[in-house]
Amino acid sequence: MQRFLLCLTFMVLIGLSAIAQTITSPDKNLTLKFELQGNGVPTYQLTYKQKPVIKTSKLGLETKDVPSFMDGFTLTKSETSTFDEMWTPVWGEEKNIRNHYNELLVTLTQKSVKDRFIRIRFRVFNDGLGFRYEFPSQPNLNYFVIKEEHTQFALNGDHKAFWLPGDFDTQEYETVVSNLSEVRGKMKDAVTPNVSQTTFSPTGLQTPLMLKRNSDGLYINIHEAALVDYSCMSLNLDDKNFVLESFLTPDAIGDKGYMQAPTQSPWRTVIVSDKAGDVMLSKLVYNLNEPTKFKDVSWIKPVKYVGVWWEMITGKSTWAYTDLENVQLGITDYTKTKPNGKHGANTANVKKYIDFAAKNGFDAVLVEGWNQGWEDWFGKTKDYVFDFVTPYPDFDVKELHRYAASKNVKIIMHHETSGSVRNYERHLDTAYKFMVENGYNAVKSGYVGQIIPRGEHHYGQWLVNHYLYTITKAADYKIMVNAHEAIRPTGLARTYPNLIGNEAARGTEYESFGGNTPAHTTILPFTRLIGGPMDYTPGIFQTRINAYNPQNNSFVHTTLAKQLALYVTMYSPLQMAADLPETYDKFSDAFQFIKDVAVDWDASYALEAEPGEYITLARKAKGKNEWYIGSITNENPRVATVTFNYLPKGKTFEATIYADGKDASFDKNPQSYQIRKVKVTSKTVLKQQVAPGGGFAVSVK
Repeated sequence: MQRFLLCLTFMVLIGLSAIAQTITSPDKNLTLKFELQGNGVPTYQLTYKQKPVIKTSKLGLETKDVPSFMDGFTLTKSETSTFDEMWTPVWGEEKNIRNHYNELLVTLTQKSVKDRFIRIRFRVFNDGLGFRYEFPSQPNLNYFVIKEEHTQFALNGDHKAFWLPGDFDTQEYETVVSNLSEVRGKMKDAVTPNVSQTTFSPTGLQTPLMLKRNSDGLYINIHEAALVDYSCMSLNLDDKNFVLESFLTPDAIGDKGYMQAPTQSPWRTVIVSDKAGDVMLSKLVYNLNEPTKFKDVSWIKPVKYVGVWWEMITGKSTWAYTDLENVQLGITDYTKTKPNGKHGANTANVKKYIDFAAKNGFDAVLVEGWNQGWEDWFGKTKDYVFDFVTPYPDFDVKELHRYAASKNVKIIMHHETSGSVRNYERHLDTAYKFMVENGYNAVKSGYVGQIIPRGEHHYGQWLVNHYLYTITKAADYKIMVNAHEAIRPTGLARTYPNLIGNEAARGTEYESFGGNTPAHTTILPFTRLIGGPMDYTPGIFQTRINAYNPQNNSFVHTTLAKQLALYVTMYSPLQMAADLPETYDKFSDAFQFIKDVAVDWDASYALEAEPGEYITLARKAKGKNEWYIGSITNENPRVATVTFNYLPKGKTFEATIYADGKDASFDKNPQSYQIRKVKVTSKTVLKQQVAPGGGFAVSVK
């Protein structure tokens, strides 16, 4: 009898392993199929409206010191469940977000490794798929080192791609648009000379990767969610078979991850829709992150700010107080050295920005270059380069604290680590205490240059853990964080909402370094912003850089009206009016939109969208009967169609339209704009001309 039961159990297990497991999205449009193939190799497929999105793709991880999680599996358990909730973000594009999915959890056992088992959890939403590897606590699995993750995304053809070259240290590239079959030939041209160029493969791509299927126009976005204690994923492309396979960022000795059970990987995400706007506004990545860890979030507030920044980016002023020659002569007492006369972060100049912020209703002033060490900082390891508490002689911390408080304005701290991460961690508590004592509640951190210790990368597991450490440590002091040159976001702001901003892409600063293409900001909402908001720093009205610095002939590839539209299309709870106060004073009528526009929203609507070409978005301001619309285009002029069916029915509103002038263009006449007022209702349809590289913004009240 015992022998019969054992045989029956074995037959049941064999039967379970042989049967494909399937689940569908709540709306039945997406179907996920999991099965073991060949020698117990885990695979999955994804279809949308009965058409393949991801063909049969292998799953697994290769390890160094224990047998790999690649094959030899039997399916020993399969569980399905459904989840549906509404949750309220601390800040965001929506007042409430629905988290609705069907889940499949499979348990896979390797009999050859003493019954070692793992789990793979799949969640299918109406807008896509998330899945991850889970390594439960068990007698035969403790520590292991990842040699490589081999998660595949097998596409069913040569798709149009919006891609960045694979790089372990930066996303500050201009997006390349090409078919996947053309990636290899365009990779050399994609690499920008003034970024890190740590490209690992002629066919390596970063995520979020936006794709458009050439056969039927289906939009597909591949990324990851909840990146914690793991290396960032890039994708290697087999451009013959159009298979993408995960490739993790290595550490200094080439290892990809140090793991201890119980643990799990980040979620791998696939967003799918036949509407580009649905991908752009998808909250799938956020839904795969855990709810906030903080019981008290009252101190986390969206911020609209100005700052001592653009004048230094353009070269009008400097971060440094003195000249490099003085430092090289060994002069370390800044009170005894000659100022260079161009230092931007001086008390009088900062007070000018504080006055401007107070006059125009801004929350804060960012000040960079306030602390000693900027004369010779790049790539330095010594503690005295930056200690994050010692100001230059012309920056009066106490007086500026008093002055800003008297105007009800905050100052945003700036911490440039120069890539010396251990140095920053040693000073972190002291730096945060200094902030609290002097009235700062937000910090912009920077990680420019190669990471120290040498050999570590910005996107490796070690740095991923560091970034999260700085965020959680900041929360202990009720400080909000805006991290630049850090890991691209993966929705962690849901869990840690004091992470109110990131850079992790090519922002406005590059307009002073040669310029971004007009199409750049029509792509970012489909790629970089999928994982979280970006501190893009819009609002540049003086587009000719030589107006501030005669030696710099770069120009901003945009019209003035498009800069206004970016406050709506480039979502962030942290929005900067980046230009200089005296410039805004010259264009006070256009500046009114920046003063009015919200930074926190109840609802968002994609009216028109096509990556690389145009975006028209409408948003309702948080807690107000006000709506704001932004529309942008690439280098081509167009006529935008704006609907207002989201307005309350039966009521009339006044819309103020800030549009390109009839003769406007980004390259020849960027400051040509016109402002007009019209009455609108929920039935109104507005046709609006958009100039080359231009846009328009609308406030509805």
